Amino acid sequence: MSERYDVVVAGVGGMGSAALYHLARRGQRVLGLERFDVPHEHGSSHGHTRIIRLAYFEHSSYVPLLRRAYELWRELEAEAGEELLRITGIVEGGERILEGALRSCADHDLPHEVLTGDEVARRFPAYRLPPEMQLLFQPDGGFVVPERCIVAHVQGALARGAVVRARERVLEWETRENGVRVTTDRGVIEAERLVLTAGAWSQDVARLPEGLVRGVRQSLAWLQPSRPELFDPNAFPVFNLALDGEHFYGFPAYGIPGFKLGRYDHFGAGGDPDEIDREPTRDDEEPLREFAARYFPDGAGPTIALKTCLFEPSPDEHFLIDRHPETELAVLGAGFSGHGFKFCSVVGEILADLALDGDTSHDVGFLRLDRFA
Repeated sequence: MSERYDVVVAGVGGMGSAALYHLARRGQRVLGLERFDVPHEHGSSHGHTRIIRLAYFEHSSYVPLLRRAYELWRELEAEAGEELLRITGIVEGGERILEGALRSCADHDLPHEVLTGDEVARRFPAYRLPPEMQLLFQPDGGFVVPERCIVAHVQGALARGAVVRARERVLEWETRENGVRVTTDRGVIEAERLVLTAGAWSQDVARLPEGLVRGVRQSLAWLQPSRPELFDPNAFPVFNLALDGEHFYGFPAYGIPGFKLGRYDHFGAGGDPDEIDREPTRDDEEPLREFAARYFPDGAGPTIALKTCLFEPSPDEHFLIDRHPETELAVLGAGFSGHGFKFCSVVGEILADLALDGDTSHDVGFLRLDRFA
């Protein structure tokens, strides 16, 4: 005999854990299914820190969602009793980043300063950017801690009666007269509604139209600073920089005793996430070390840690948030990497709205699937 729930959430990473939490807050009997562990390192919701920023260069319409995300992260912090969001400020610049971030500042009246590389270095001595480079400093930037955010959302959901099962893979799902039937490698579950948040596996699990999501391999490094005081969260703002034809981002030392930086490889190894090699190599490490040596020399010491993660971009690198094209009984959230984790708190709220009400008060029209019609 199959089990029955109000809602099943397929994938309990960043977005799925938040959806689980908001559904449970609304009194739903909800089950979260996760193929791996909770949390895990197979997707993109890991790595100790993820950037959060208000001046959003990708699209000004994200800013209202971010304002709500900040509110919800603070609410979750208060409930969990631990720091989940750390404000450090953010330095951004290069190519389209500065132009887009300034547009968001103008559209939404966000506090900011435009500084030169020299001015940034005087204020934050770890930085050694080109002296005349124009850069945006936005005081509300910082980072969230992804593993602890997932745990806090899951714990909050469990406290409200949710059920979470890890190491259980969703094999298929179908709509029926009385709801949705989900088949896993452990059994059959029935529900009124289904939320699909499978990350890099969304193409298959969510049965998306061909090519809407693909897994893309990314690399991260933590380097030992020679002057660790310069890379303390109180002294070092996060950064998001396009330099030398590359896109890099970075963080103060937090969680791991090293300065963290990543390279956004838009054209990295991609395809089936189960087939992508996850073991980091010297080829992953060298571009990160070269960037650190050039622009953050006091942070370019020995490697402390080297990791890979999977991004799951959509074709235009904007999110996919919508009811499923096959049925109104399922909703999906996908295509979030590599800039999505900061939105988890509000995306969870939006997915709960769509699952229970069929619509949301948040403006997500620019993220719906029909833009690819």
